[in-house]
Amino acid sequence: MNEEIEFILDTAKEAMNNAITHLEKELVSIRAGRATPAMLSTVMVDYYGAQTPLSQVANVNTPDARTLSIQPWEKSMLQPIEKAIQIANLGLNPMNNGDLIMINVPPLTEERRKGLAKQAKAEAEHAKVGVRNARKDANNDIKKVEISDDMKKIAEDDVQKLTDTYVKNIDEKLAVKEKEIMTI
Repeated sequence: MNEEIEFILDTAKEAMNNAITHLEKELVSIRAGRATPAMLSTVMVDYYGAQTPLSQVANVNTPDARTLSIQPWEKSMLQPIEKAIQIANLGLNPMNNGDLIMINVPPLTEERRKGLAKQAKAEAEHAKVGVRNARKDANNDIKKVEISDDMKKIAEDDVQKLTDTYVKNIDEKLAVKEKEIMTI
């Protein structure tokens, strides 16, 4: 196959992989019934004037399925961490006991589960748009390459096969996440 076509296919594959990676990151942050440190991955703490991810100023653990414990590396960070969790508007209520911060994760209501499933669907749709955009870009690039129409057709078919594979992968990841969210 033509080197230019191979480059175009590799570029499309890389863009589609990026869409999947982004989707995975977003799905991890969507809560599914049990407490996970990833629930706090978006929390930014004021660490001596700099906005710093919570994971860089404290150790986040899950002693059980309904509890998060946050052990700051510096005791002086207890209040800023507590404030940052409240500001993050995650619907979590941190309790500071002087040594660490405990968060009891409330069980999800049916309505909240449906909302989270809807959010997961939206993220999957964003990923599909990213994959389709990569396909469109690849097809546009293929049209510009100086090769026979038959070769262009074969290359476009390869791009479509790649697209179908990635869309199927997105659907599978969404199905797993929805099942996780809806399981009580």
